Amino acid sequence: MQSKTKQFLIILIPVQIIVLQALKYFPEFIETYYSTGIFPVISEALRFTFGWIPFSVGDIFYLIFSILIVRWFFKNLIKVRRDPKSFFLDVFSTLSIVYLFFNLIWGLNYYRIPLHESLSIKKNYTTEQLIKITEQLIKKSNKIHLELGFQDSVKVETPYNNQQLFNKTINGYQKIQKKHPNLNYQRASIKKSSWSLLLTYMGYSGYYNPLTGEAQVNDLIKHYMFPVVSCHEQAHQLGYAAENEANFIAVLATINNDDLFINYTGYIFALRYCLNEIARRDLDRYKKMLPTVHPGILKSYQEMQDFWKSYENPFETISKTVWDRFLKANNQTNGIKSYNYMVGLIVNYYEEEPF
Repeated sequence: MQSKTKQFLIILIPVQIIVLQALKYFPEFIETYYSTGIFPVISEALRFTFGWIPFSVGDIFYLIFSILIVRWFFKNLIKVRRDPKSFFLDVFSTLSIVYLFFNLIWGLNYYRIPLHESLSIKKNYTTEQLIKITEQLIKKSNKIHLELGFQDSVKVETPYNNQQLFNKTINGYQKIQKKHPNLNYQRASIKKSSWSLLLTYMGYSGYYNPLTGEAQVNDLIKHYMFPVVSCHEQAHQLGYAAENEANFIAVLATINNDDLFINYTGYIFALRYCLNEIARRDLDRYKKMLPTVHPGILKSYQEMQDFWKSYENPFETISKTVWDRFLKANNQTNGIKSYNYMVGLIVNYYEEEPF
């Protein structure tokens, strides 16, 4: 690129930031013209292009890009000393292009109408409402636990392999799209990540690849989380960028699935969030409610907790901090700590739609 072009691209960085800050005040515009207008076309086209390929194309792209970036930096280390201005022009002009491309193919979804508004769900709730819904979740989770053929003290095991679970998650979306057309999911593109071990050390269960539109799931995570994480990443494919909103949509998709095991994973996932919120609000009430949950369910929670604990490392803290700041910079004010909002969606939605 010519020097003037690079300078223009660098000037474009603050312009992009200003435009994005302004778009915070026009969520209806983003919702109408991007999130439910342009983006579904982009997303479905990407899923059509890459979804049929059995391995993760995006993971390969990331590997190639990482190698090229490292190679470029090593080749240009001498250039930093000899011509630092040119070096930084190269770096920041490239970042400007990447930033623009990211927002055009995905990032603008961070500025859409909040899910509680688009689904007409109240945002706030009382502790009494939370306790009522949590008791219903406990009753339902315990019931399905026994229906799956396991004693109350035994941890439920999956009857499916990961690919079968991928295939079965589509059914839940087919059910909920009848009531919520914006959750219509077509042309699946969901795969296990080639970098599952790295994801685990970073502390992540999955991710959405905006470059290829693929939903990636960490295939090392324990069985009860796999359907929920799959549905979570599929929600990202539908343009729901906020992590708490994708979690709620995952609850809807798993609880409404025709498969009893997938129902179970959705119920105990929602239950864990609600129990944690009760513990934050009223620890004594939490201690009274916890013994009413089947020990087998609690064993699944403990298994997942032990799994993540076994991979704890300093790099996870760094990666989570970076991701938290990324979310906050992209209109997610609570970052990764947004449990209360997700629980609010569950409580208020299922008050109107009983389990």
